[in-house]
Amino acid sequence: MQRNSEATGQPNPTTNESDRGFSIVEIVVSIVLMGTVGIAVMSSIWTGVKASSQARTAAQVETAVVNAVDRIVRAPKRCDYLIYAQAAVQTEEWPPSSASVMQQYYVPGPDATTNGQWLTGSASTPACAGPAPTDLLVQRVTIRITSPDGKISREIEVVKSDV
Repeated sequence: MQRNSEATGQPNPTTNESDRGFSIVEIVVSIVLMGTVGIAVMSSIWTGVKASSQARTAAQVETAVVNAVDRIVRAPKRCDYLIYAQAAVQTEEWPPSSASVMQQYYVPGPDATTNGQWLTGSASTPACAGPAPTDLLVQRVTIRITSPDGKISREIEVVKSDV
């Protein structure tokens, strides 16, 4: 004998509304909503990672600049300071080509009313007028440090002088 839910007054458990399940439309809408939220979360995480990486690289560039300045200021008087800037970037494990310097020396005017000028020496002695430093030499060294990816660069000038 088959039990009829209408005869007993009990609802048939197989036709209960809560057991009906989900339609394909409801499932697709849920997946689309979860995907949209997932994309937004991943985008914000990616932006944070990129910003953190750039901040770390900028801090490394700043550290290398300070290190290069310190090395050049403490160096004995020379006619070329490139090796000091290159050593500073190598402490960051960057290639020496990440550092560049522009070096000049000052030539005063012939009298107090005439301005002097900054000149560049030869390729082998860019910060000196001759083959070796002289007394009362004033030098200007412009240091430029660029991150290996080329995106971040800083520049600073240092004046070395016996005067």
